[in-house]
Amino acid sequence: MQIWNIASLTIHEGIRRNIVRLAIGMGILFLIVFGVGIHYIFLQFEDANFLPPGEMEIPAIALTIVGLYVINFLLILVSVLISVASISSEIDTHVIDTIVTKPVSRWEIVLGKWLGFAIMITVYATFMAGGLITISALRTGYRLDTIVPGIALMALNGILVMTISIAGGTRLSTLANGVVAFMLYGIAFIGTWVENIGSVFENEAAINIGILSSLIVPAEAVWRKASLSFESRILGNPQFAGPITVFSEPSDMMIWYAIFYVAALLAWSLWSFSQRDL
Repeated sequence: MQIWNIASLTIHEGIRRNIVRLAIGMGILFLIVFGVGIHYIFLQFEDANFLPPGEMEIPAIALTIVGLYVINFLLILVSVLISVASISSEIDTHVIDTIVTKPVSRWEIVLGKWLGFAIMITVYATFMAGGLITISALRTGYRLDTIVPGIALMALNGILVMTISIAGGTRLSTLANGVVAFMLYGIAFIGTWVENIGSVFENEAAINIGILSSLIVPAEAVWRKASLSFESRILGNPQFAGPITVFSEPSDMMIWYAIFYVAALLAWSLWSFSQRDL
């Protein structure tokens, strides 16, 4: 009950500080821009008979996955921004002193905050990805292979990065925590590109660098698995080489590793905050 109370307070605090409202408002604006853009792109395709009817599926799916790729990146940003100051700023301003004097354990505080943020991230991922997929399907008439597993993996991605931010907040200042969280994601991002290029040229060293970066932060590996879950016919086909093509598919074990990564980092966060001298 204590954990759920703190989770509810975390969600209400996000709403009170307009974080949730702004994220939803900007998300709606993004979906409007995407919808208008894909409408006029396909309007030109249809008027000019740019592609044979049987091949119109390719740009439809490609544009949808590009939109989902941007949403995944925005989800990472939102996940860090809503959680980066949740613990560290309360320590710096001594607000946490008031909280810890209540009949609640320190680990319950961290777990409650984590749960609140996880709920917000899951709802936001479902809203954004589901909205974009719906807009694309209504305009183009083409649908992705699977939807629910892909959105679930995107939510896991946001929760993973948020957990890094929560863990950093138990030891670092707000600014330092934000730098660490974004730089770790940057390592995963560039490592994925190195691995993709290495797979094309069969460069074992480059592939190993990508795998190592995924072990440090498996965020991009989870996204690649999500994108292939949405659409494997195009993204996994070298014939359609492009920025969204996945040349090196992560194994299913990488998803289990990402789940373990979140659980282990959360457990460390609970211990770290319990041991910190306030």
